[in-house]
Amino acid sequence: MRMFNDVSRFAAMYLARRARLRTERMLGALPTDIRKDLGWPDSVHERIRFQPPVQN
Repeated sequence: MRMFNDVSRFAAMYLARRARLRTERMLGALPTDIRKDLGWPDSVHERIRFQPPVQN
């Protein structure tokens, strides 16, 4: 069962990364003034940097 857990964890991390990158692309495509109002990218990259590590 350990292998299944490892594969499941990898799949979840892959899907989360894909969703984050898709969101970053969509936000990056917005006009500059709207991105500035949202605080993009400064606020997002700061939050990502301080996420706790994944527990094994």
